[in-house]
Amino acid sequence: MFGGACAVALAVATVVVASVESLPIRDPDGVVVPAYIQIPMILVFAWLLDVLPRALGRSRHDWSHFRGTFVGVVRERWNRRHTGFALSGLATWYVCYAAFRNLKSYVPFVNGHIWDGRLEKIDHALWFGHDPANVLHSLFGTTVAAEFFSFIYVSWIVLVPASIAIALIFTRNPAAGSWYVTAISLCWGFGALGYYALPTLGPAYSFPGDFNDLRRTYTTELVENLATDRALVLPPDMALGGPGGDPHNTAALQTIAAFPSLHVGIMVTVCLFLTLIAASRVIRTVAWVYLALTVLATIYFGWHFSLDAVGGFVLGALAVWIAALGTGNHVRGVPRLIVRGTLENDGAAQASDATTRPA
Repeated sequence: MFGGACAVALAVATVVVASVESLPIRDPDGVVVPAYIQIPMILVFAWLLDVLPRALGRSRHDWSHFRGTFVGVVRERWNRRHTGFALSGLATWYVCYAAFRNLKSYVPFVNGHIWDGRLEKIDHALWFGHDPANVLHSLFGTTVAAEFFSFIYVSWIVLVPASIAIALIFTRNPAAGSWYVTAISLCWGFGALGYYALPTLGPAYSFPGDFNDLRRTYTTELVENLATDRALVLPPDMALGGPGGDPHNTAALQTIAAFPSLHVGIMVTVCLFLTLIAASRVIRTVAWVYLALTVLATIYFGWHFSLDAVGGFVLGALAVWIAALGTGNHVRGVPRLIVRGTLENDGAAQASDATTRPA
């Protein structure tokens, strides 16, 4: 599986960088709930959502037959092939995600140069001499709009694992699920490469005064929490204020990096994927609108320069295309969903041009 190779590559990169720089490898979400508990819980919950409603519906409140009905649904929905697909896909995604989070934390130790000043000048040139965040503050205001854009930004955090669950648990099309999970995994890898090539903090950290007038929201707390984590991980000359810290004496990870925008990149991946598999028009429209709002939210709060959003668009498109090639979902290099030797929604006339590989 191409996605598995991506996971191995990111894991090896993490081990190599950690070894060379003498840095610890951390469980990115282990401070609250360890991964070995969190991941099985997510899997079991999604599995129950897939099986339990069907069993309840078929039993028609005849509880004497519920157990047999439940077992029947499990056997129908979760044969060996689909179970293996879901478990391997989940492992691929999480290894890539955990490696990405660690690699992101290592960036200041490997490349300490900060490019925020240069990106700010480019941003001002693109916006005809104006600061993009200030333009959005003037256009939308700093109170109600702050609450709205905060919801958009934070909801993305829930969207990604939810979309992975849909791709691995609820889908009956392993070709589509494999393509999507591989594309998301590539997003993590390309994002890490961008962070090392062009280290940035983002306007909220390099020019914090531009955001003092925003109403305090949950996103404000996130900005502050990430600065606190950076101070716990990095020495004083790298931390954003405070006495500085030591990566070996904290479970926190340094997660401040702006170029490219993974919020934008992953949403571009979602939108392009939904378009290429011919999802319903309503779903596609909602996704593209959400992408536009995500771009605005990241600039509005200063998480990213507008150039970071451009990088996110390139990252997302590249991830979808390379994942299509890697999972066999293409015709002569053009992304297409391949299903049992035919092209879904493209007709049998084109099927003879398709190369079918197991997803």
